[in-house]
Amino acid sequence: MEKGEFLKGAKASLPTAVGYVSIGIACGVVGASSGLSAWEMGLMSIFIYAGSAQFAFAALALANADLVSIVITIFLINLRHLLMSLHVTTLFKGISLREGIAIGTLLTDESYGVLLGENVRRENIPVAWMHGNNVLAYLTWILAVILGAMVGSYIPDPYVLGLDFALVAMFVSIFESQLSGMLRWLNRTPLILLLAAVTLSYLVLTIFLSEAMAVLGATLIGCTVGVISNDN
Repeated sequence: MEKGEFLKGAKASLPTAVGYVSIGIACGVVGASSGLSAWEMGLMSIFIYAGSAQFAFAALALANADLVSIVITIFLINLRHLLMSLHVTTLFKGISLREGIAIGTLLTDESYGVLLGENVRRENIPVAWMHGNNVLAYLTWILAVILGAMVGSYIPDPYVLGLDFALVAMFVSIFESQLSGMLRWLNRTPLILLLAAVTLSYLVLTIFLSEAMAVLGATLIGCTVGVISNDN
């Protein structure tokens, strides 16, 4: 049963894995243009495993940014993972600390989105399913980034090709599919309120805060609006 659920999770992650091939190659190419080798990009994918952060790292490395700036930037970019992980703990109650760490370590925006889609279809999701969802995406990303870095040494200026925009395009696609699913299962009024709250709060917060902190603040406001609208 556990093996079957792991394979089901991996199957659910296949669209993400396919997307990671193109995005990972793009990330590797951009990293190579910043002077990073294939093995350096591979190690970054293993230990950081965050597409947006790795794109940012490549840009900062190209700009010869200092280590402190790089660390702070990546920390702020990945801070949203704290919120996602907190929500995931409510979906997998009673699991061991080791399993929780394993899920949280490999959790990404995409695997989180796949999880939410599965949660719409069934309430009790086995831990093995989530591991399958996470692991396939993780391995695919690492291999794709390494391949991209190897190819990138032959491309002089990948930014001209718009490869650094690939991750944004993938996020838009994931959001569209998740929104379509939610519209089929949820009441539209609270969903519209939630999206409006996130959008407006983000636009206001960017006036006073950095983009990373604005995303975090808008997410918190959106969560608050979602809880209040569901209670009502």
